[in-house]
Amino acid sequence: MHTVYFDEDDILVIRLSDKPIVREVSQDWNTHVSYAEDGSTVELVLLDARANGAYPFEIRHARAA
Repeated sequence: MHTVYFDEDDILVIRLSDKPIVREVSQDWNTHVSYAEDGSTVELVLLDARANGAYPFEIRHARAA
């Protein structure tokens, strides 16, 4: 997984997999999800990420129970 934030455009891209994207779906005007052929999520694109509170995100480190 890797993330890229485009500061000038306030766009956050979260890449979850290296699989090829075969389908993209807009959940609403600022959230777009891309899927692989097997139905798994490959990428999330969040427009106005900072304005909507998605970036910067908080990172917490914890141990599983």
